Amino acid sequence: QVQLVESGGGLVQAGGSLRLSCSASGRTFSRVGLGWFRQAPGKELEFVAAIYWNGDNTDYADFVKGRFTISRDNAKNTVYLQMNSLKPEDTAVYYCASQMSSLVHIGTIPYEYDYWGQGAQVTVSS
Repeated sequence: QVQLVESGGGLVQAGGSLRLSCSASGRTFSRVGLGWFRQAPGKELEFVAAIYWNGDNTDYADFVKGRFTISRDNAKNTVYLQMNSLKPEDTAVYYCASQMSSLVHIGTIPYEYDYWGQGAQVTVSS
């Protein structure tokens, strides 16, 4: 059974930092891309960041470039999202997801991902 479990969410003041982790099991994740998406109340799910299976290629949404960093440790089957300079508009539920194994590029669209975690709440106060 494939499982993705996020951790590290919480409440932080604007300008602060948080690091999300996502541990994966039940599948060989070292050969698939991993990504983070988020959904704020009343808004659609949106792409945040993704990293290719080898860790060499990454992609970020414009609104997090320079503030968030995605990384992965294939030995631990874990992907991370370091979030710095957080803003109140970053408040959302953050989901990690694993990309379909057939993709040969970094996915930025939800339907390119076939397994999802349960989500971690990130709240940024002003």
